Amino acid sequence: MPLWPLPHVLFWPPFTTMDRALRLLAPPSAPARLTSRVRAQARLLTPGDLPALLELEHEKWNAVQAASRTQLLARIEAHPELAMGAFCVHTGKLLASLFLKPVPDDFDRDAQTWQSCVAATSPHDSRSLFGISLSSRDAAGVDALFAYFWPRALARGWRYIYLGSPVPGLRAWRQRHPHGSVEDYVYRRRRGRPFDPQLRYYHRRGFTKIVGAKRDYFPHERSLDYGVLLRCTVPLSLLAPVWQRLPAAWITSVTRTLASFL
Repeated sequence: MPLWPLPHVLFWPPFTTMDRALRLLAPPSAPARLTSRVRAQARLLTPGDLPALLELEHEKWNAVQAASRTQLLARIEAHPELAMGAFCVHTGKLLASLFLKPVPDDFDRDAQTWQSCVAATSPHDSRSLFGISLSSRDAAGVDALFAYFWPRALARGWRYIYLGSPVPGLRAWRQRHPHGSVEDYVYRRRRGRPFDPQLRYYHRRGFTKIVGAKRDYFPHERSLDYGVLLRCTVPLSLLAPVWQRLPAAWITSVTRTLASFL
């Protein structure tokens, strides 16, 4: 359902330096990068993957949160180029799935709940995407999905990615600070980064723009059903006119080469 990573662990404000942008193209460490390359490979999903997708959904989400077969198929058929899965190279088991959809560039003005975000129109000329969901049973799968998606995002001209994040520390914080507002918690910082662990995770991935806290965004007990809409900018997307003139295989090669120097 929502693009919220699972506890054991998945999208960027404008970057001030090329170095920072390039760092987001690579997994966080050399060992993690090596592990991801060996253990997981990403590709576009097809209707034939539905049994594996359903198994993953019900493993990682409860009955209210998990997507149905009909919903998963609808996502694949609506935007087949934005439905991705990462599979174990040894067993073929699905490790992670990712679903995105195009949204208007002023999408953040009206976004209130996860359902309204999913129902938003999908214009053909948009530069913005919304992360519908990420389900994962292995961090290597998430790394593989990102490595697969970045060059394709550059080739297509995508610039902004929105997602809704839970704030799993909110309930406990409100119990200790009954008069504190949700905004106080959401914007709270520790060593320059968000205080909430999930927001901090996304901040490290480049989602440093907090669009706003949304009440009744999605059922999530520890977040008191709040979600925080975040936005990032796809690294190197300012060079969209260049990327769109290059073969996709060349872009993939370039991004991998740049990441190898980090």
